[in-house]
Amino acid sequence: MSQPVPTRGEGHDEILALDTDNDGKPNLWAIDTDGDGKADLFQSDLTGDGEVDVTMVDLNQDGTMDITVDGDGGHPAAASE
Repeated sequence: MSQPVPTRGEGHDEILALDTDNDGKPNLWAIDTDGDGKADLFQSDLTGDGEVDVTMVDLNQDGTMDITVDGDGGHPAAASE
């Protein structure tokens, strides 16, 4: 786990988990961290190993990612917890 990147809140409410490569395991997550029902933390497993490879955060929820880091950004995906 890497140093946590800032998010809008401290929660971890998974809104969406997608299996984009049809291997039976989620590899794309959209997470609401502040309880407003809108995703602001997005994570991807690009290699299919069950680990988060890229984390993106939209701090002001304008549709543009404000932070992008390699790894889980200190926020493991539900499948990794």
